[in-house]
Amino acid sequence: MKKLTILCSLLSVYAFGQNSLKTCETLSKINTLIQSEHYLPKPVDDSLSVYVFDTFINDLYQSNTLLTKAEYQKLSKHRLFIDNHILQNNCSFLDDFVSTYRFALERKKAALEKFQKVNLHYDGHDTIHFSNKKYQFNLHEKDLKKIWEKKLKFDILEDISKISTNLDSLKPHFSKLEKIAKSHIIENNLCKLSSILNSPKGLDYDMRNALFNDFCNYFDPHTNYFSIDAKDNFMASLSTSELSLGLNGKLNDNNEIQITDMTPGGPAAKSKQLENEDVIIKVSNKKGEELIVSCTPMEEISEMILSDSNAEIELTVQKKSGKIVVVTLIKQLLSTTSHSVYSFVAENETKVGYLNIPTFYSDFDNSNKTGCAHDVAVELKKLNDDGIKGLVIDLQDNGGGSMEEAIKLVGLFIDSGPVTILVDNKKSATILKDDSGKIAYNGPIVILINSNTASASEFFAAAMQDYNRAIVVGSNSVGKASMQTIIPLDNSKQEFVKLTIEKFYRITGQSHQIKGIIPDVTLPMLFEDISIRESSYKTALVNDSIPLKANYKPFPRAYFATPLELSSFRIKENSRFSEIKNLNKEIDAVFKNPKITLALTFDSIFKHCNDLTDLQKKLQKAALLETECIITNNSFDAETLKDDTANLEINAIKISDLKHNPYLQEAITIINDFNVSNRR
Repeated sequence: MKKLTILCSLLSVYAFGQNSLKTCETLSKINTLIQSEHYLPKPVDDSLSVYVFDTFINDLYQSNTLLTKAEYQKLSKHRLFIDNHILQNNCSFLDDFVSTYRFALERKKAALEKFQKVNLHYDGHDTIHFSNKKYQFNLHEKDLKKIWEKKLKFDILEDISKISTNLDSLKPHFSKLEKIAKSHIIENNLCKLSSILNSPKGLDYDMRNALFNDFCNYFDPHTNYFSIDAKDNFMASLSTSELSLGLNGKLNDNNEIQITDMTPGGPAAKSKQLENEDVIIKVSNKKGEELIVSCTPMEEISEMILSDSNAEIELTVQKKSGKIVVVTLIKQLLSTTSHSVYSFVAENETKVGYLNIPTFYSDFDNSNKTGCAHDVAVELKKLNDDGIKGLVIDLQDNGGGSMEEAIKLVGLFIDSGPVTILVDNKKSATILKDDSGKIAYNGPIVILINSNTASASEFFAAAMQDYNRAIVVGSNSVGKASMQTIIPLDNSKQEFVKLTIEKFYRITGQSHQIKGIIPDVTLPMLFEDISIRESSYKTALVNDSIPLKANYKPFPRAYFATPLELSSFRIKENSRFSEIKNLNKEIDAVFKNPKITLALTFDSIFKHCNDLTDLQKKLQKAALLETECIITNNSFDAETLKDDTANLEINAIKISDLKHNPYLQEAITIINDFNVSNRR
């Protein structure tokens, strides 16, 4: 027996050694690639060690209320030496993280199982404190267990409080409701912990990949490590054609996926077993892997559902009646509409074309190279045929995509000329030009942007702004002015790095990196103060400018003076925009400066929940206010939809959304002012 124990120990050490060697090999390949090709490579030194250590620790599930002070201090011995470990080809430090994290997860799991067996008291002796600041890693084991108990009590009381807005109707049934909520919440927490501990590819594999990604992020936030599946999913997100189940969903209050709509003719719709509001509680594939939705990170669920390697997906679904059904769906190639360009005709004194570009997609597999710019040209033809007097291009919430498509898109609105300046890691500058000379639309344009407008969409807006080809309206954009490409680590092409290789500058030599596109007309947008912009990332590239300026001929800026002046006056007097500003103050109070302490009593938590419910009601009420705009399909689409009943419902929802859009109304009025003032 003793010999067997020694043999097992030796095998374990050998396995750790092999894992350590493989980890270092991959990190070495990543580093070699980054040092050679990254736009602004940095040395592997103590600064990298500190960033990777701190990010890696903080990204662990609930790390600051999971690890004790002693455990954190034990791991901290690596904080300044990760660079040395990597350069010395000794990555056994990761084993310390894996074993410590595993032990901490098991400890919390055991504590929750004990809470299942005891009665919790809500007598007001306990309080819970909320703050933007994270707990420091200075807690002992007994402190952690007390925090877990308090959080559990809060979650239970919050769960009960959401059942009704009438406190008196809940109080008589509190004991029964508490037992149900407690059981449900503890089971969800245990399930979450188990899913991490028993990850399909292993905890050490997941932590290894997280380490690779944190290493990449040190160089900039958009340099990422990809496995083959993650790479395929990323590429699919930039294409209009993908293998799909043909359904969309949202997370409900129980962290489950609720079906919101299904693509007509797609696998989900054709199954005739699924309906809107059905809840997906489990996802499985043919490999025997299954994920319980309420306790699995959405990244894992997305990877299973989106990966082309999982052509067949099994969904365990709870119907509205409560019945549980299992539905097997085989993916099919669908032309997606959720991120495709679409247009409408909008009228408010002036007939204007409305063009929505959700993302800068490209059909990479199509030899005709159709994509976003091609689809925009098609929509412009429809709108021009309807005699529009202006165009609104909506880039709100457009996170970017293909830069090639963005360059083509600029070419649809200018004769020809430079559109951006690219600078690589050798400081070599390249001026990219549009030489097509084919203008698809030559009338006045307003571009709508917001705090989620990023990357390629910012590039397009910047070029249009520099040419004075459009008036940009909205709030400051994200501020990402870098370009990435995906490069395999070796010939096996199983691991990849999405690498920042160039930075792009406006044709003026200026950059919108960090500061974003500053609109010509600033409008308040809900949640804009808590949006994550490029400036939110510690390792974001800096804002700078270059001496090189492209030779280009902008349109006269004088034409904008009157519409900009009138818009500024109108916005100050607009009650709806004033209301949005006031709502943002309430949102900021909740999300930016919570710093509240609550007694763990039913009355206290019920009041807290209903205060948040009141804010939600205000937001919903604001969204329901209609504008004076008349929204219709362009003539071509109106004729096509007569025989396309499947898409009529989706079309009606889009029209309804636009009728409630105050930004579109202001954009149309700006175009009207532009046309009137320039006729004089």
